[in-house]
Amino acid sequence: MSYPDVSAVSCRTYNKEEVKNALAALVDSLGGLDWLEAGMCVAIKANLVTFAKPESATTTHPALICALIELLLERGASRVIVGDSPGGLYNAAFLNKVYSVCGLSAVEACGGELNRDFSQNEASFGGASVAHSFTYTAYLDRADAIINFCKLKTHGMMGMSAAAKNMFGVIPGTMKPEYHFRYPNAADFARMIVDIDEYFADKVKLCIADAIVGMEGNGPTQGTPREIGAILASTSPHKLDMVCAKVIGLSPDSIPTLGAARERGLIPETIDELKVFGDIDSLIIPDYNNVAVRNSLLFDSKSKLFGKIAKKCLEAKPYVKPKECKSCKKCKEICPAQAIAMKDGKPVIDRKKCIKCFCCQEFCPFGAMKVKRPLPARVLNK
Repeated sequence: MSYPDVSAVSCRTYNKEEVKNALAALVDSLGGLDWLEAGMCVAIKANLVTFAKPESATTTHPALICALIELLLERGASRVIVGDSPGGLYNAAFLNKVYSVCGLSAVEACGGELNRDFSQNEASFGGASVAHSFTYTAYLDRADAIINFCKLKTHGMMGMSAAAKNMFGVIPGTMKPEYHFRYPNAADFARMIVDIDEYFADKVKLCIADAIVGMEGNGPTQGTPREIGAILASTSPHKLDMVCAKVIGLSPDSIPTLGAARERGLIPETIDELKVFGDIDSLIIPDYNNVAVRNSLLFDSKSKLFGKIAKKCLEAKPYVKPKECKSCKKCKEICPAQAIAMKDGKPVIDRKKCIKCFCCQEFCPFGAMKVKRPLPARVLNK
């Protein structure tokens, strides 16, 4: 039997019964978890990027995670482990606080487990484009299968955070800035993410996007919740991301990870070539407040001169809004390029050192760091 490439099911609230029914319909449209064998241990790789309450639309909502756990246990799984490694220390003290703030105490109440194995393993990947070796969270090795459960959000560097970007969470938190510094170019950073997705491809059996309430604006941590009203899924993170991009009004060409996936033949040229279950057109939000630039113009320009001009005219930059800054120094501490200094209690960015990884914007706890797009980029994005 032929299943769709991507499925979308309407779900308007995080009501327990509604989300469980929606998830059941979603997975049934993709084969009903036919890969799940009795006794399997399944890991749910959630998005727990920071200390954020569920209503902030920053992390995968606990109601959806619990509904999925119950569904997996009912259909034969023996264990379900929920984990992630957000930016910060990868240890019990830090993660327990993240679990608590994100509402994940409910996981253990519904029969699941929160990951408490903070060991790390080394990957060697001969089929990689750029990331031939990397460090990852070892709890995933204990699972027979992985479900990639992302949150649909805007993202300063990658334009959109969804299924492909969510797997960057397998990199231990304190090592993430190192990977930003190793791959400062958006195209190479995207290739690195796709390498990670491909390394785990055989084990990741399903990718799901929490798009009941997404995040727009200054994402992925300090944006604004935006109702979308759906849950989407696919066996491919990149095909799922193509549809997610359409829902929030983005062209696939504006998402670097989709460019990296296309150059490896992992997605078709257009979304029209995908077999989709559900009414995607009814979900599209044309006025979604996005931060994306036209990365396709920068991705692999054959003209070095054009590439330099396009980069100067179109490339977004992080900047601080002084009135919102609380002088906590988090941006200075996390900057992998050491491009931020404090002057009169406020951060100053050295533009010659800045690699535009947007770590400062992503992890600013007060949302004082913003994404600034040049005028040509804003015009092109429209």
